[in-house]
Amino acid sequence: MIDITLQNFEAELIQASMQQPVLLDIWAPWCGPCKSLGPVLEKLEVAYAGRFHLAKLNSDEQPQIATQLSQAFGVRSIPFCVMFVGGQPVDGFVGALPEAQIREFLDRHVPGAEALEAEEEVAEAEALLAEGNTGAALDKLYTALQTDPNNETARFDLVRALLEQGQLSAAIEVFAPVAAQAADTLTPHARFAALGVWLSAAQRLSQGLDENALRSAIATNRRDFEARFALAQGQLARGEFTAAMDELLEIIMRDKAWNQELARKTYVAILELMSKPAAAAHNTASAAPSGSLQLAGHAHIAPADPLLDQYRRKLSMALF
Repeated sequence: MIDITLQNFEAELIQASMQQPVLLDIWAPWCGPCKSLGPVLEKLEVAYAGRFHLAKLNSDEQPQIATQLSQAFGVRSIPFCVMFVGGQPVDGFVGALPEAQIREFLDRHVPGAEALEAEEEVAEAEALLAEGNTGAALDKLYTALQTDPNNETARFDLVRALLEQGQLSAAIEVFAPVAAQAADTLTPHARFAALGVWLSAAQRLSQGLDENALRSAIATNRRDFEARFALAQGQLARGEFTAAMDELLEIIMRDKAWNQELARKTYVAILELMSKPAAAAHNTASAAPSGSLQLAGHAHIAPADPLLDQYRRKLSMALF
């Protein structure tokens, strides 16, 4: 538990909630219900074993913060608790609620123990992958998925690692639970949709591709888009992303609409596969006047990748 002030608001509340949910208890020394609620919240922080952090704010000592939060939620009384997740105030409750109701509130925003365990496994797996220890990383990722089947990062990383190792059947099996989500044309999951494109290319390669014959066909007719796309699929299947995009770009420059824009869609999928998601990306509030409080955290954006930027520009130039 930590006391929030104007000085530590950004670090201990906004930035801290980027990593873990933070429940802010706004109270005052003269408030009777606040005195009964406080011990319950402290007990729950211990019971939840680090799955959320408890922060306290004395509204008499920090009226600027208390007032802005109260106005944001339309609340005029205390105790008032606000849940911060990802640098944002996302929910709250007023009054000294019974413990059971507070637990219901927490469970809407706080990850379960299984989810936390899976996240730890994924973090360890990603470190192992960076070290080149793929075998141990695969074991960690399988464990993470068994612990929390809804962990999207674990599933994405596992399918990707299996494809990179040429384990197509295993990759298809792991991907199967999200295949429909990836194929949803109305609300597709971009990263899973990109994995689906890679899986399709790997399946095409597994059926046999004579790349010498494809190159010969392209040399004879540079508008042989079927041959050029098949060549790109083989390159994508092997993880040769830039080579695949170069072939796709040749199609896009000559016929943007070919095969219902299949070349462009595949190119975009490869860009997605090459992109690293931001560690924590969140909306920011509009610029606040000097000396005023900004409730939203600053966005955490993945560092720019010159190669990605280059291929995004190439696509833009080809399309426009």
